[in-house]
Amino acid sequence: MTRLAPIERTPSAYDYQLLIKHLLTSPIARASKNEIVYRDKARFSYPAFVERVNKLANVLSSLGAKPGQTIAVMEWDSHRYLELYFAIPMLGCVMQTVNIRLSPDQILYTLNHAAADMVLVATDFVPVLESLSDKLETAKTFVLISDDGSKPNSKLPFAGEYETLLAQAGSSFEFPEFDENARMSTFYTSGTTGLPKGVYYSHRQMMLHTLSVAATFGTAAVQGRVHQDDVYMAITPMFHVHAWGMPYVATMLGIKQVYAGRYTPDMLLQLIAKENVTYSHCVPTILHMILSHPMAKEVDLSRWKVLVGGSALPKGLAKAALDRGIDVFTGYGMSETGPLQIINHIPTDQLGGDNDHQASLRVRTGRPALLCDVRAVDANVKPLPNDGKSTGEIVFRSVWTTQGYYKNPNASEELWQGGWMHSGDIGSFGDDGVLVISDRVKDVIKTGGEWVSSLDIENLISAHPSVSEVAVIGIKDAKWGERPVALVVPKADAVQDEAEIKRYMMTFADKGVISKYGVPERVLFVEALDKTSVGKLDKKVLRVKYAEAGSA
Repeated sequence: MTRLAPIERTPSAYDYQLLIKHLLTSPIARASKNEIVYRDKARFSYPAFVERVNKLANVLSSLGAKPGQTIAVMEWDSHRYLELYFAIPMLGCVMQTVNIRLSPDQILYTLNHAAADMVLVATDFVPVLESLSDKLETAKTFVLISDDGSKPNSKLPFAGEYETLLAQAGSSFEFPEFDENARMSTFYTSGTTGLPKGVYYSHRQMMLHTLSVAATFGTAAVQGRVHQDDVYMAITPMFHVHAWGMPYVATMLGIKQVYAGRYTPDMLLQLIAKENVTYSHCVPTILHMILSHPMAKEVDLSRWKVLVGGSALPKGLAKAALDRGIDVFTGYGMSETGPLQIINHIPTDQLGGDNDHQASLRVRTGRPALLCDVRAVDANVKPLPNDGKSTGEIVFRSVWTTQGYYKNPNASEELWQGGWMHSGDIGSFGDDGVLVISDRVKDVIKTGGEWVSSLDIENLISAHPSVSEVAVIGIKDAKWGERPVALVVPKADAVQDEAEIKRYMMTFADKGVISKYGVPERVLFVEALDKTSVGKLDKKVLRVKYAEAGSA
């Protein structure tokens, strides 16, 4: 890399670092009249929100928070979490968003590995934290978060309750200046293989991610566009990749924001209806949960835009959403990519046709977002042509991709092999620049001398009228190496007919849509599918659980 001389700087010029605090400039300058809403319990104006961030900074400082220290959060989605998204990094501290769905041992590992100095914990998670308290190595200061101000019986030495402390704090705070490359957040991957790995981001990275998301979504011509009149509700946990970065975008734009606390379908639907929510993002299982709830039939969803990511959007679920008038589309990235890399905005000239045709377009992965370099590469990390046929691993470069795993140099080197961040996904780009993900490398089914995509099979089965959810896994087979097995959650009152699903899939094999080896060896009807802590299908668990399914 060639190093050029930096521009000359006037001594009195303001050295504008890309710091999280600057995201608050825009809504304050415009005195946004929009609100930040938490369930049916609280709502604040933007000026009140900023005042609460200042109060929170005073509280954290009075409790000993200093630049460089790590402050951990164990909380459901709320206005308080949003305040912590700002106050902690603006102090120069590192925000650790604790995945509260990990096992207690994993939570303990992440708190100790991150060397958390302080923990803010919601009432629901006090028993877990209390059970770990004797093994915490660095955390000595604890703040209780309570919806009603009540204090549980606990041996944890709480310094106080969140709202009580804020009520006693000053409403102004002068946030420090520091280098934009300072670390602002750490969170941990789900840990489906081995210990959870720490992913970290700087102020500069998250600021540039925020600006790119706003530009990418704001420049969409029609479909999937996000703008200042939207009402945003996160349905991706705030502990996971900064809720995909959207709370920072929404705050910068002064958009009305809605936070649902613990996700239940009735509360989510109530908030969509009452607060006129127009934009959300979630994993497929959450969208399925909402659409399957009886209350969904009573709520008008025709103004709702939903970005689906985390795992592949099945065509059947996409069509069900489109049938309800939902503008559903996909996005793609990883915990390690901030996460935005790909957005599937549909060009205006492709928005016609029936919902079955639209569903086929909506489940594609999409095109790279602004400032994202995404490629399909061969085993030597050489780029493959965009011909829709050349399939390889998907790799990334962007200004906000994490530089590695915290305190884990070996895994970091593996992640960045050849100077590109490796996804572990395989796919191909068409000549129109649209990426289609074939599968996870570890989920591809090697059968009959061919590689069969579990996602392709799931996509077809999901469109069968009797299927509610489906996962396809590879089961060892002495003759073929592996054979696909379909795990199907049937719709209510649907006939559980294994032969019918096989016949249905054979029609696609006969047409050449899939290989004959893609027709499932078995179709098992199950009550539920195992999910990870962030709501993705946990195929590692499913493969172990149903390892003997092919021999039945």
